[in-house]
Amino acid sequence: MSHDMPLWTPSSERIGKATLTAFTKAAAERAGRPLASYDALHRWSVGDRAAFWDLVWDFCGVVGEKGERILVDGEKMPGAAFFPDARLNFAENLLRRTGTGDAIVFRGEDKVEKRLTWDELAALVSRLQQLFVSLGVKAGDRVAAMMPNMPETAAAMLAATSIGAVWSSCSPDFGAGGVLDRFGQIEPVLFIVPDGYWYAGKRIDVAAKVAEVAEKLPSVRKVLVVDYLGSAAEAAAGIGKAATLADALAPFAPAPLAYERLPFSHPAFILFSSGTTGVPKCIVHSAGGTLLQHLKEHRLHADVKDGDRFFYFTTCGWMMWNWLISGLASGATLLLYDGSPFHPDGNVLFDYADAERMTYFGTSAKFIDSVRKAGLKPIETHALTSVRTISSTGSPLSPEDFRFVYDGIRKDVHLASISGGTDIVSCFVLGVPTEPVWEGEIQGAGLGMAVDVWDDDGKPIRGEKGELVCAKAFPCMPVGFWNDPDSRKYRGAYFERFDNVWCHGDFAEWTGHGGIVIHGRSDATLNPGGVRIGTAEIYNQVEQMPEIAEALAIGQDFDNDVRVVLFVRLAPGVALDEELEKRIRTKIRTGASPRHVPARIIAVADIPRTKSGKITELAVREVVHGRAVKNKEALANPEALELFRDIAALQN
Repeated sequence: MSHDMPLWTPSSERIGKATLTAFTKAAAERAGRPLASYDALHRWSVGDRAAFWDLVWDFCGVVGEKGERILVDGEKMPGAAFFPDARLNFAENLLRRTGTGDAIVFRGEDKVEKRLTWDELAALVSRLQQLFVSLGVKAGDRVAAMMPNMPETAAAMLAATSIGAVWSSCSPDFGAGGVLDRFGQIEPVLFIVPDGYWYAGKRIDVAAKVAEVAEKLPSVRKVLVVDYLGSAAEAAAGIGKAATLADALAPFAPAPLAYERLPFSHPAFILFSSGTTGVPKCIVHSAGGTLLQHLKEHRLHADVKDGDRFFYFTTCGWMMWNWLISGLASGATLLLYDGSPFHPDGNVLFDYADAERMTYFGTSAKFIDSVRKAGLKPIETHALTSVRTISSTGSPLSPEDFRFVYDGIRKDVHLASISGGTDIVSCFVLGVPTEPVWEGEIQGAGLGMAVDVWDDDGKPIRGEKGELVCAKAFPCMPVGFWNDPDSRKYRGAYFERFDNVWCHGDFAEWTGHGGIVIHGRSDATLNPGGVRIGTAEIYNQVEQMPEIAEALAIGQDFDNDVRVVLFVRLAPGVALDEELEKRIRTKIRTGASPRHVPARIIAVADIPRTKSGKITELAVREVVHGRAVKNKEALANPEALELFRDIAALQN
């Protein structure tokens, strides 16, 4: 394929049917002028944000009272207020469809399969809502879940948000310390857990871990144990304040759902993103901002239509779970999967796509790369005729994997590489279904998002790497961080680099086609397999070990992904042998999560630090990648950087 030709161009028929085409026509009427291209539509969407988001509300049929004002203090970031007079309920917008068609299809790797119709989903949410109210849950309370990606998890989120409670979730593979680092900060009143889960053919019981966590969450009034392995009653018996979900629901029959309509900015979700110091940040997302942004992304960018069958491979600890579940608001059937995407082999998700007539196949860049490296060619073994869109996120999709999607999976498909983050529970840049796909490029900035690439002086640049920024306020900006009353941490996370401008922490570059390339993180947050990890969570485990004097972790770009590399300065007289490496990995796996486990552990004599005593991960990362280190004068021991140059163990 020539680099001066796109990999794929949408047919005129596809463009004609795209929801984005109908929206562009409606936008031109509002704008009072033709909007003849996506670029023209995007310019209008950021030039007149009030008119744009007002149209998104109307076009997507948001259920609620919109109010008179659309945008107040729009020039302030943070500080802008979208729809300040509106009242809505998140769950009400996701449960507007009724009937006997599939709302949720679930497949677990242990071959468990479940289906819920729209009416059955509403009935389950109704019973959960009644249970939560009986337990005293009210608007603003937190409901926490450490759950597999299964129908009960989605229903519990809908029940919580129907009341106005705030939902927060993680996956059951997190260690007790990782769970407590998150939920310990937000003081949930309910804790929803499974009896266990399956992964790579293994049955993994979590009852002991749940008991340990629940004991250290004094705010929890009730632990609800969902049956997955068939041992929920046994698990609940060993956990304080616990009952099986089945027993807890028994007194409640389905009834009409009651929805509490609350302000647009009322919190709906708390997600967690880690930096390099301290416990994970608790990022609070609003019901209105999340709903409106997801509706825009699903309908206009992903071209998800009523009746589509919508899949994303995700756990409940990744923002893509929240993004996936919102697909209900567009009338899509959710296809959920829990377990390893490579058990028993790399065909399992493609089997699922064919069996369930999947229309939107969402996964990680790492999965696509792994399928290619495994020598699989689904284009030869599967029909995949229903799949209109393949979406990739988590880490940048390599040019060879762009080509592989068309050569090895499906020729006529919209490949939508997307990028955003936990910080906005959505995307800054993503697919445009009416535009060509070019090798290695994300198609464009999201509508209503004033995305740009700036140099260190805050000047826009083209054709070279710089900081990904968003120069104007947008509805899905976080409400703030939990336990951050003066917003100091929130402002520090995004707005200190450039005043009144969101700086996201990604290296990005505009292309000649108007697309964008994400080159990775510009901060020290790790991103293995697309899952953002804070180095502090690794240090919290490793530095408990008497053999380790101190540690430093970086993400090394390797094999079209990022791998975690852990450097350790050892206590006197200690050697890094195979047995110690094994204990370090076990400590991290059980205390944080399997995703935090380093691919390489390397002993070093010294670790560079700033004059104020902070270890300097960014400088080490630059040296490991063979790049120049800026601002060496800020280091107390710059000579230590040489210890990290050209390390043989990092070359393979």
